Amino acid sequence: MSRKTERLKVLIAGILSLILMLGIARFAYTPMLPLMQQQAGLGVSAAGWLAAINYMGYLSGAIIAALISDLYLKDRLYRIGLVVAVLTTLMMGITDNFWLWSLSRFFAGLSSAAGLLIGSGLIMNWLIRNDHRSELGIHFSGLGLGIAFCTIIIELFAELDWSQQWLLLTMFGALLLIPAWGWLPRPDHTTTSYGGASMEDNPPGKLYQYLFMAAYFCAGVGYVVTATFVVAIVDQMPGMEGKGTWSFIVIGLAAAPACILWDIVARRTGEINALLIAFVLKIVAIVLPLLDSSFVTVMFSAALFGATFLGIVSLVLSIAGRYYPTRPAKMMGKMTISYGVAQIAAPAITGLLAEFSGSYSGGLYLAAGMMLLGTGIVFKLRSMEPGASA
Repeated sequence: MSRKTERLKVLIAGILSLILMLGIARFAYTPMLPLMQQQAGLGVSAAGWLAAINYMGYLSGAIIAALISDLYLKDRLYRIGLVVAVLTTLMMGITDNFWLWSLSRFFAGLSSAAGLLIGSGLIMNWLIRNDHRSELGIHFSGLGLGIAFCTIIIELFAELDWSQQWLLLTMFGALLLIPAWGWLPRPDHTTTSYGGASMEDNPPGKLYQYLFMAAYFCAGVGYVVTATFVVAIVDQMPGMEGKGTWSFIVIGLAAAPACILWDIVARRTGEINALLIAFVLKIVAIVLPLLDSSFVTVMFSAALFGATFLGIVSLVLSIAGRYYPTRPAKMMGKMTISYGVAQIAAPAITGLLAEFSGSYSGGLYLAAGMMLLGTGIVFKLRSMEPGASA
C-alpha cells in the first residue's frame, strides 16, 4: 500500500469514527429532542439535564485522556468507545425511562471523548510519525458530517417514531464501526518519525496553559447552548415552526468543510489570530437570531455557527496536540476538561431559564457574553509567547 493511500485510509477511519461517536452517539440527541418531547414525554428541564449528563460523561472521558500516556491503552479505549457508541444509541431507542436515558447519555459522553480526544490524538501521532502535515482539519470534518448525517437521516425517515429513529441510527452506527476500527493502525511507541526526525514534547508555560484553558471554557459555554437547543430554539420562533431541524443540518454542512478552511486561515494569519477571528464570528452567529428571526437570518446564523464552533475545536486541539507529539491527547484532554465543565452547567441552566421564562433568549445572551470574555482572553494570548511561564 502506498503512503498516500495509507494516509487516506487513516483519515477516513477518523472521519467515520467521529460520525459514529460524535454525530450519532452524541449529537443525534439534538434533532431527536423535539420528537422525544412530543412522543416520549420528555420535559424541557429533563432535556437540559440529559444534555448536562452527556457532558459529564464527556468531561470524565477528557480527564481519562489527560491522565493516560500509554498509546496502547489509548488505542484500546478508542476501540471500546466505538462499541459503546453503538450500544448507547441502541439504549436510547429501547426504553423511555429517564434514568436509563441518563445512563446512556453518560456513556455516550465517554464514547465521544474517546473519539474526539483519544482518536484524534492517535491520528495526529500517526500523521507526525509518518511525516505528514500535522493538521486535523480533514479529520474534524467528520464531526460536521456526523451532525448533518444523523439529522438528514432523521428528516428522511420522519414517518418513524422516536424509538424507531434511534434504532435506525444504531444500524448505521454498527456499519460505520467496521472501517473506523479496521483502518486505524495500531500505535507505534518509537520516538522518531518515518524520516528519522526526533519527536519531543514541548509544552507551553503554565500561565499560557491556564489562559488557553479559560478561553476554551468560554468557547464551551458559547457552543453548548446553541448545539443542544438550536432545534427547539428555532421551532419556537414565529413562523419558524418545523424548521429547527433544517438549522441543525445547515450547522453540520457548514461545519464539515470549515476545519479545512480554518487550517488554511491559520497558515496565513497564525493560529492564535485565526482563533481570534473564529471567536468574533461565533459571537455574531449567536446574537443574530436575537436581532432578527427571519428564515434567511436564522439559517445564515446556523451556517456561521457551524463554521466557527468546529473551527475553534479544530484549532485548539491541533495547537494543543502539537505541544505533545508523542502523546497528543494529553494536552487535548486538559483543554477539553475546561470545555467540558462549561458544557455541564450551561445546558442545565439554559433549560431551567427556558422553563421559567418560556424562552431560550436568556441562554443565548449567556453564551454571547461568555464568548465576548473568551475573545478578550484570546487577544491576551496573542501578545504572549507560547513559552511564557506563570
